[in-house]
Amino acid sequence: MALAKKPVTGMKDILPEEMQIRDYVIGIIKETYRNFGFTPIETPCMENIANLSSKQGGENEKLIFKVLKRGEKLKLEAAETEAELVDMGLRYDLTLPLARFYSNNANNLPSPFKALQIGSVWRADRPQRGRYRQFTQCDIDILGEPSNLAEIELILATTETLGRIGFEKFEIRINERRVLKAMAAYSGFAEESNDEVFIILDKMDKIGLDGVAEELRKNGFEKEAIDRYLALFQRVEGEADGVKAVSVLADTLGEYLEDSVRISLQEIIECVEQTKTADFKMVFDPTLVRGMGYYTGTIFEIAIPEFGGSCGGGGRYDKMIGNFTGNNVPACGFSIGFERIILLLLEKGFQIPGSPRKTAYLVEKNYPAEKLCDVLKQAQEARKCGRQILVARMNKNKKFQKEKLTAEGYTEFLEFFNR
Repeated sequence: MALAKKPVTGMKDILPEEMQIRDYVIGIIKETYRNFGFTPIETPCMENIANLSSKQGGENEKLIFKVLKRGEKLKLEAAETEAELVDMGLRYDLTLPLARFYSNNANNLPSPFKALQIGSVWRADRPQRGRYRQFTQCDIDILGEPSNLAEIELILATTETLGRIGFEKFEIRINERRVLKAMAAYSGFAEESNDEVFIILDKMDKIGLDGVAEELRKNGFEKEAIDRYLALFQRVEGEADGVKAVSVLADTLGEYLEDSVRISLQEIIECVEQTKTADFKMVFDPTLVRGMGYYTGTIFEIAIPEFGGSCGGGGRYDKMIGNFTGNNVPACGFSIGFERIILLLLEKGFQIPGSPRKTAYLVEKNYPAEKLCDVLKQAQEARKCGRQILVARMNKNKKFQKEKLTAEGYTEFLEFFNR
């Protein structure tokens, strides 16, 4: 009986054309990040379910692919709760595994430690454009650096990478979790309602100021607090200078915001703008929230006009490692939205620069072995010169075969007949 050819829901097969672009982009990412001193590491695709469910992953903890216990440990008939059935889960990002990795290996690592990770992650999410249930993340993190040098280096490395891939005129949106909390306190929201307020604020780019106001009202918040809150965003709306926008908001918040937070944000924006190599702009965005529960300070996102949404992000998470060890370690990371970057490149018809000339040697099916060796030697010599050579048997429908190879980038064909 033939097997059903059903696809894996929300996941995808990757065809050769896309795979070549993915390999090229990963090569650029690795080379650029290594130039900034980041060191490659690898963590397992599965983590202990207790680590994944530690209330640090925000909404992503609802999207975990959970793994049943195995062998004698799995007692389906006697189990009364899910906890009795599940002990592992597929990782939903690379940050939590990194924190566990660092907690176990800190004594063997330099300080600060600059980590580079590229790997698959899984979320039981609703698939949509540029979002899949299995996808690749490319993360860089700096552990053990308490100053904003970490943020500056992460932004410079990430933006230089995007520039080398060919992106320009994009934005790095930046905010601070302590700014969000200060704005909520200034407006009169109770501290225990911060999460609820921020979840609504995170919809600003979709529903606008009026939509945020309406949702806050529906959730029972006082009109006075809502009006005071929205007025803060209107104060900085349209301010193109990020440093000035931070000052305007900080002056309004007064004692609700520590001056050190203002200074740090302005230093990050100024340093990046003065030393960047890519064509992008730093934008202070007080509506930026980032959904992960582990962020404690600076947060940032990549906004690329062609996509119309976030193409990566990150921030500071100084308390995550302390949840494993009892001692907090300064930590900050940035993740490129790899799948969305690849999607944009494919839609633009991206061609890998400097690709070798691709030639197909098509050999007649009844070509004798002694002559075939001469063809293979000829192909080997051409490969030594940097050319990409495909040796294949000639199909009966040669025209269709050439059309397929042309679609794969082959521009030259040599045919070998037994005559």
